[in-house]
Amino acid sequence: MTKKSLPEKVLPKILASHTAAQSRLFKIEALELEFSNGEKRSYERLRGNRGKSPGAVMMVPMLDDETFILIREYSAGTHDYQLGFPKGLIDEGETPEQAALRELKEEIGMGCKYTQRLKSLTLAPSYFGSSMHILLVKSLYPEKLDGDEPEPLDIVPWSVHNIDELLAREDFSEARSVAALFLAQAYFKSDNEATTD
Repeated sequence: MTKKSLPEKVLPKILASHTAAQSRLFKIEALELEFSNGEKRSYERLRGNRGKSPGAVMMVPMLDDETFILIREYSAGTHDYQLGFPKGLIDEGETPEQAALRELKEEIGMGCKYTQRLKSLTLAPSYFGSSMHILLVKSLYPEKLDGDEPEPLDIVPWSVHNIDELLAREDFSEARSVAALFLAQAYFKSDNEATTD
């Protein structure tokens, strides 16, 4: 079934909303909704405290045609160190490509001459409205900017030929990084098919 063949849906009406809880970074917004069939429900969603967020970026940096770069950094949610792709918030007024270039310089000390947007993802869209733009970046060159990390990030080159080994690791578990890996694989497959035709 294609998107065009799906029936149109009417968005529910927001009858009321208020902040149920708030921290330094997030607030929980309580919503009272009425659906098009008359059913009423209460929902909650997580919002950033910066207002409408421009989203975030995650980059798959290619060191060469057969090697991508991962970082290993502390993750407070799981209280451990995780391998994943470099990522960060988009600052007000930045495009995803500009944010990707800045974050690369801050996190891995590299700039890039080529970016390819692969897909925009949502994380738990039932509760959270932010998007993450996945970009493939190539033609890297050394250039460093100061970042906001509390400690240096481990930079881990990884062969595209060892993806199964990466997927088997317990410290490579972030869903967005796994999705970015598969999106990059699909991009390379389609790119290789286009060059062999």
